[in-house]
Amino acid sequence: MRVLVIVVVLLVFFEGIECLDYGEALTKSLLFYEGQRSGKLPPNQRVQWRDNSALFDGSANRSTPNLEGGYYDAGDNLKLGFPMAFTITMLSWSTIEYSNKLKAKNEFQNAVTAIKWGTDYLIKAHPTADILYGEVGQSDSDHQCWQRPEDMTTLRTTYRIDDQNPGSDLAAETAAAFASASIVFRNIDINYSFQLLKHAQQLFAFGLKSPGIYQNSIPDAGKIYASSGYQDEMLWAAAWLYKATSKQQYLDYISSSSDSGGLRTAFSWDDKYVGAQVLVANLIMDGKAGSAATRLARFKQQGEEFICSCVGKGSNNFKKTQGGLLWFLPWNNVQYVATATFVTAVYSNYLNANKATLQCSAASLTPSDLTAFVKSQVDYLLGSNPLKMSYMVGFGSKYPQQIHHRAASIVSIKKDKRPVSCQGGFDDWFNKNAPNPNVLDGAVVSTDENDAYSDSRSNYQHAEPTTVTNAPLLGVFAHLA
Repeated sequence: MRVLVIVVVLLVFFEGIECLDYGEALTKSLLFYEGQRSGKLPPNQRVQWRDNSALFDGSANRSTPNLEGGYYDAGDNLKLGFPMAFTITMLSWSTIEYSNKLKAKNEFQNAVTAIKWGTDYLIKAHPTADILYGEVGQSDSDHQCWQRPEDMTTLRTTYRIDDQNPGSDLAAETAAAFASASIVFRNIDINYSFQLLKHAQQLFAFGLKSPGIYQNSIPDAGKIYASSGYQDEMLWAAAWLYKATSKQQYLDYISSSSDSGGLRTAFSWDDKYVGAQVLVANLIMDGKAGSAATRLARFKQQGEEFICSCVGKGSNNFKKTQGGLLWFLPWNNVQYVATATFVTAVYSNYLNANKATLQCSAASLTPSDLTAFVKSQVDYLLGSNPLKMSYMVGFGSKYPQQIHHRAASIVSIKKDKRPVSCQGGFDDWFNKNAPNPNVLDGAVVSTDENDAYSDSRSNYQHAEPTTVTNAPLLGVFAHLA
């Protein structure tokens, strides 16, 4: 009788609580990238409401290479190299750290495919050592129209950096993408891996030789993804190149730098210092920093302080919403939560491998402490929040229905082939108070500072998903799955 009573009590307690399936979130985080594809879609395309788009990118000028392919960065139809390269770097880092877990969930090949869709495009965008195309599209033209990518009529202008128009940040971030991806492909396709590594080394040398901030050469991209500097990308690229090649020159570059970033307040597509700090910390912990370990200690200390501040045990802890979500910045805050939880997750792995703990100013943290924190943030995103809503589209029983996303918000061209005009898209679809006709599985959106969310396409600050958000979440979901 006592056992029966306990069972009944437990059933009542758990009634209405939705079990969070991290494996499903992992699957959908990758499915999202198929919804973001530009170019000719492959026969095994799983997001069936999408079709071929932007097939003639780069063809307007004979001197421009074929730039078909790659990813649209968010809910618009622009292809922007700076966030795209960061996306590929983080997808690669997620895949390197969690290859076994991805294989166990039958998602390793999907992760590799997502990376290659990006690197194939970036190879096209880097036709010679000192030329790199950093944007296709035109921001004002694109943002004045609401059209699905399959029949857009907006400008497809191409923009590049070269030896006369430098951009060390763009070059170095793309080098990091190539170097990290080369590690992923090392045991899959060695020739492709070598090809990626060659591009990475050329771009790092280009960034070193021709210093400068990329938006000075591509002002249009700077309207959306302006870089705050290039030293972080150069350190980040050097760390990945050392990890990929073991060449002393890249370690020397890092150890000779007078700028290790200091204590950072975020890790993002613009600010890579935390990523570089954590990679260097791993080198030190694994005994791969050699005689440079002492000079590099500041990287490790600063990276660890960032993680301590995320968990709430540091000297200057980051703010949280009332509901418990880390709060960094108002615009798409979830992207910063994604990177913060990722570095915390991988650091728990590094500690485990070295049988170590993290010494914060307020406490000593074990790997399981870090994982518990990661879980709290992920659970919030997937439904354990004040609104009891999943912020991942297609996950759970309650999720956003009107995300700010052109392709998702307009009927599939496969169902209705009539072209959607530039302004007609606003009249017929953007302003329509109804769920999007296409479910963009895996798209992740953000709350505001008060744990609230306005489910409206006009809420572009919170309701627009981005490729940079999902890339670190791939690793986070794999960590928990």
